[in-house]
Amino acid sequence: MLHRPQVRGALFDIDETLVDLQAAMGTTLRALGEKDLGHFTPADWNTYTSLFAADPQGHYDAYLAGHLSFADQRVLRVQHAREQAGLAPLDSDAARMWNEAYEEMLPLHFRAFDDVVPLLDELDMRGIPYGAVSNNVHDYQRSKLDAAGLQRIEVLVGIDSVGAAKPDPAIFLEGVRLLGTEPGQTLYIGDNLRVDAVGACAAGLQGIWLDRAENPSPVRQESDAPADGDFRTVRSLSEVAALVGS
Repeated sequence: MLHRPQVRGALFDIDETLVDLQAAMGTTLRALGEKDLGHFTPADWNTYTSLFAADPQGHYDAYLAGHLSFADQRVLRVQHAREQAGLAPLDSDAARMWNEAYEEMLPLHFRAFDDVVPLLDELDMRGIPYGAVSNNVHDYQRSKLDAAGLQRIEVLVGIDSVGAAKPDPAIFLEGVRLLGTEPGQTLYIGDNLRVDAVGACAAGLQGIWLDRAENPSPVRQESDAPADGDFRTVRSLSEVAALVGS
């Protein structure tokens, strides 16, 4: 059995780990499409919102690489979802107005998963510091955490904090530095197998893949996702407390 050092700190991914972004996106997309997408069946909506969230064309990765603006990657994702649904693309003015409306409405629906607060309470009780490391900019994610009622998460590292994105070790190690722990004594929990769990292990942290039973990670179907490694897998954050130990 692999020996792991005692846990002294915990870092979390944000989207689909702490905050149910897929649900927020789905609610927002439905509200914005109420007029011209009213003919959608429940199955149509599921396909449309799932395609937008999954981003199979990699527009968000292009944003992380500096090739697209944050607004442009979002518009391209909805244009692709519309195309696959047999809808005409939005013209430039309509796309701009859609993005502005989306940006205004989305934060209204940010919610933390039900298993988040109980785990943070447990970490507080044990005196274990925690924070978040995210593949988005600091201020945007700070607002997201606050809107989801997670103001208690004070340590936050964004891609603009170190000029790097996960799985680059630098962004994980900045979170460790801010916690005041050592990499090997720090958990990193996230829903993306390659970027979060494997990336954290490569940076020397204890990587944990959160593959939620009710909201499974899309990367579990990727052919290039590693089948094994030093990471552990949980189906809920409620399982993480047991990994921390007494």
